[in-house]
Amino acid sequence: MRVNVNPPRIVVGYDGSEPARQAVQWAAGEAGRTGAQLQIVNAYQIGWPGGYYAVVAEQTEAAREAAEELVSQIAGSVRDRVPGLDVIGLSVDALPAAALLELGDAGARLLVVGSRGAGGLANLVMGSVGQQVATHARVPVAVVRGRAAADDGPVVVGVDGSASSENAVALAFEAARDRGAGLVAIRAHVTPAQPSRPLPDIQEFERAALQASLAPWRQKYPDVRVEALVAAGRAAKVLVGVSHTARLVVVGSRGHGGFGGLLLGSVGQQLMHHAECPVLIAHGRRDT
Repeated sequence: MRVNVNPPRIVVGYDGSEPARQAVQWAAGEAGRTGAQLQIVNAYQIGWPGGYYAVVAEQTEAAREAAEELVSQIAGSVRDRVPGLDVIGLSVDALPAAALLELGDAGARLLVVGSRGAGGLANLVMGSVGQQVATHARVPVAVVRGRAAADDGPVVVGVDGSASSENAVALAFEAARDRGAGLVAIRAHVTPAQPSRPLPDIQEFERAALQASLAPWRQKYPDVRVEALVAAGRAAKVLVGVSHTARLVVVGSRGHGGFGGLLLGSVGQQLMHHAECPVLIAHGRRDT
């Protein structure tokens, strides 16, 4: 485990649900690999559906104590499981998504959320808190889902040449290095029904573009084993497919196909709902 004098912070939301517990375990592993401080956050807020009922001090105090106990228990469990890890438990009176986003803006290197929280309906594949954080964060967000504890298989990154994709490639190389894992870089493309060029020429162009995107990162991380693949099909479908054997899938927050006003592209949205392993969304990079 690397130790930093001023360690970066990884912030994970926890509400007592099983998906949140898996998110904490995944975040603890990430903190242990990178020497980061782990902040486990339980955000609570008392509210009533009608305006005739005021929240009294006793109720607020009870909610605060319950939140503190919840986060204290999980923080203690992490400390027991990962000796030496810098762990902080924090309970805040705030809306969960707002609290996590604020902590992200305050200097977190990474935000981590589960696929569905305690308040989620059973038939929802992605909880509202995780959806809001993954959509609006300005730092990378890990959505822990599927085979959350997988420690085999490669790190997979989607590459399309966009600025957001470059951030994803950087994060993917770091993740592969930290895990001692191989990296599979995939560039997906959809061939038009009536292509203007022969199919072999199109595939050669896609391969050359992928290699160009990877070249500087291969030099920076020479020990990372890289497999570069060009796949025919829509990126979301291709990446969901390979998530069945991957330990982590990394994507940019918005690719070349996204509309400028969207905060999170369709590929990231699809992976958050359907991937079979944790997903890392490269909204931006914060290395401090």
